[in-house]
Order: sequence, then C-alpha cells, then structure tokens
Amino acid sequence: MKTRTRVSATAESHTERNTTMKRKLVGLAAAAMASTLVLAGCSPAASGGDSGNNSDKTLTMWVIGGDTPPELREYLATEFAEKTGATLKIQEQGWGDIITNLTTKLPDEKNTPDVTEIGNTQSPAFTNAGAFLDISDMYDELGGDKLLPSFVEVGAVEGKNYTLPYYFGSRYTFLRKDVWDAAGQNTSPASLDEFNESVKAITKANPKGIDNFSGFFLGGQDWRDGISWIFANGGEIAEFKDGKWVATLDSPESLKGLEQLQDLYKNASNAPNDMKDANQYQYLNDSDEVKDEDGNVTEDLSLAAATIMAPGWAHWSIGDLVTNDKGEPAREWNDDTFATLVLPGNDGKPAPVFAGGSNIGISAKTQNPELAKDLMRIIYSEEYQTMLGEKGLGPANSDYADSLGSDQFAKALIESASNSKLTPAAPGWAAIESKNIMEEFFSKIRDAKDLKQLAQDTNAQLDALLNQK
Repeated sequence: MKTRTRVSATAESHTERNTTMKRKLVGLAAAAMASTLVLAGCSPAASGGDSGNNSDKTLTMWVIGGDTPPELREYLATEFAEKTGATLKIQEQGWGDIITNLTTKLPDEKNTPDVTEIGNTQSPAFTNAGAFLDISDMYDELGGDKLLPSFVEVGAVEGKNYTLPYYFGSRYTFLRKDVWDAAGQNTSPASLDEFNESVKAITKANPKGIDNFSGFFLGGQDWRDGISWIFANGGEIAEFKDGKWVATLDSPESLKGLEQLQDLYKNASNAPNDMKDANQYQYLNDSDEVKDEDGNVTEDLSLAAATIMAPGWAHWSIGDLVTNDKGEPAREWNDDTFATLVLPGNDGKPAPVFAGGSNIGISAKTQNPELAKDLMRIIYSEEYQTMLGEKGLGPANSDYADSLGSDQFAKALIESASNSKLTPAAPGWAAIESKNIMEEFFSKIRDAKDLKQLAQDTNAQLDALLNQK
C-alpha cells in the first residue's frame, strides 16, 4: 500500500532553482522573501508589557534567506513587543550578499543589525574579528550544554561565547527505490563501501535506459556533500596544530576519501563538473520539465538520477507531481517510488556529513544590548524552539528535538546529524568560502592525474587564509 505525505513545492524555473538558497527546511515552496518585515510593537497597556520606556525603540534583526518562515517572524515580533514594549524589525538578507553586508554594517553603530543570523561556517571569521557581543553570561540561561556543541564551538573564541546555534539541518540521501530494485541493489546498504558499489552498479545497469543517467548524482563542485567521503575515512580539511590551523587534505585518510570520490565521479555520476549543491531533487523526480514563458518545454530533467544527497528539507520537493488545493503544482511523496537513506559509514555509524544551519548573535555595536538579550531569550525559549522543530528546522536545544516529529524525514535528520561535522572553526574560513577554493578543488578531482599533488596545491591555498583575521 502506498503511504503518502502531502508536500507543497511551487514549481520553479531551472534558472531559479540554481540560484535559490539550498538550506530551506520549511520546504522549497517558500520562495525567499526579499522584502522587509516590520511588525510594530504593541503599547504596554495593550500588550501587558512592563517596559513603557521602550515604546519609542526599534530593534533590528537580520535573518538570511527564507529559512525562518513568516509565522516564526511574526511570533518573534509579537512576543518581543509584548515583553518589552519595543518594536522588532526583521530584515531578510540574501546568502550571496551576507558576508559583504555583515562586513560593512556590523561595525557601523548607526546601521548595524542589533541581532543577526550568520551561517555557521561564517561565524568564526566574525567572532574572531570582535564583531559580536560577549554573551557568555547568558550561555546557561539560553540552553548551556543542551545547545549543539559543534555550533557553539564555531561561535566561541578563547572560551567565551559570541554566537550560539540558531537551527541545524543535516544531509542524507534520497533514492529512487524503483530504480534501485530494478538494478538488483539493496536499498539499505550497510556500509559506505557497499553504497559506493551499489551506485556504480546502478549507473552501469541503467535499468530504464535513460540518457546521461547517474546512479548517484554528485555535482563536480558539490564539496558540501562530497566532503563526507573524506570525513568517513578519518580525513579532515584542516586541523589545529601548535597554535594554528593547518590544511590536511593530503593526509593518507583524506587521500583515501579523494580516491573514492574520483571513482564515483568517473563511474557513478554524470552530473556537470561545474555544478554545486543546487536542488539535486529535480533530477530524481519524474516529469520535471523546464518551460519557457510560452509554455514550451526547453529542457526535460525527468529522472536523471537514482540517488541524490541533499539537506533534509529537499524532501518537500520530491514526489509525484500533483496539483494542490490552490491549483498549484506540488509534490506528493510516494513510498513505493522514493526512499530515504542515511549515508552509512564503514564503522557502524552514519558517515559524517556536513551540518547545515546557522548561528545567531548580538552585534558588538548595538545601541540596545538589553533589548537584544531579551530577543535572544525569546529565541531560545521552549515555545520558539518547538516552533522551529515543527517547521522542520532542527532546534538549537536538544531538549526540543522531538518537535521535529517521528516520520522518516525527522528520523533521518536526527540520525544523520548525530555524526555531523562542520568546517574548521578557523578565523579565515569565510574568506576561503568567498574565494570558492573548495569548489575549485572538487571540480578537479574527476580528472586529476595526481590526487596528492592536487591536495597539496589546495592545502597551500587554504594555509594562506585559514589563520587570517
């Protein structure tokens, strides 16, 4: 019997898909909101607030992309007004602009956001630069040891807390179960080695005779997914040694992972070599056509892959194509066709995967530090943390993880996150991302004649920036 979960995913053009931010836990139906949300504070008499002196004050909070849905933004603004009497202005920033905007606005006391979301991999650069307020005195009050340790680490400097986890996501694989079955492969491989062999065998078998078919669709520049093979073999991007960060892509463990990746790129994936981790779900679905303004099909992306790896929120855009109650195209998950799989390691645990998500902190230049702290208390309250989980975002506080639910997607998210990893907590990591060094490195893996030399060349690029403040 088919068991289906209704999902909602507004159809996007091929161009839009490849420019939409990937970290959407609410569902890819929620297109990024480019507007500013301003919700006026209620007066103390109307709201029950106890701080009438705040009625003329406005606190600005930045969120990035569409991950924080409108319902949660409204809750924050309303709750903040009720508790403080002040107004909360929530402004959305784009992921492509966030580093530039934070660099220019955070140090400017007249234009700084009082509280801002920041990508977890970007946090070390800004915390080391002194951009955030020391909130160590709030650490226990906001969750303490129940907060995600790896996210806490990238927001800390010399034992002091500057940013804390906002929400987490994790990556796992999605399968076309019908294709795996047709190729005679077990849809629950017990190890990473077994997974690698299965996706290569599926590519070779190509049971549905699809042109340019991938048993495992892995973009040539998709380092955020591909890095799991390095991690799973005990390798690291960089390690902290003798007081500084040192790149280690040429270690024996890292090289073993690179060899496996090269094998997959050559024998399992026909994804474009310049493709990043952009909406891979479109290659798993049937009937995923790209049309021009006149309705003519310009590209057919239908079922180009048997397996993808993506953040858990991708499940909202995987399934049978249906029409929802509003008459809009939507996806309806079908257990007969699709399956989830937490990428297995070779040690009986899930393979380490790159953890998505964000941190959040108070600007060191805020003119309203106490109001900013009030907002942080609301964000880390049981009510808001539970709302995050109910919207599919992994709550920062592990006490509220059960708010994610108990379906297969929640279970896969929690299991994959249990062994997840972040990029090095190095002060220069934001600069590394802005220069696309990892994308360039991964794009060369498929055709590299000497993987060790490639790794050493990339190490040199990383070493020049890792410790840069």
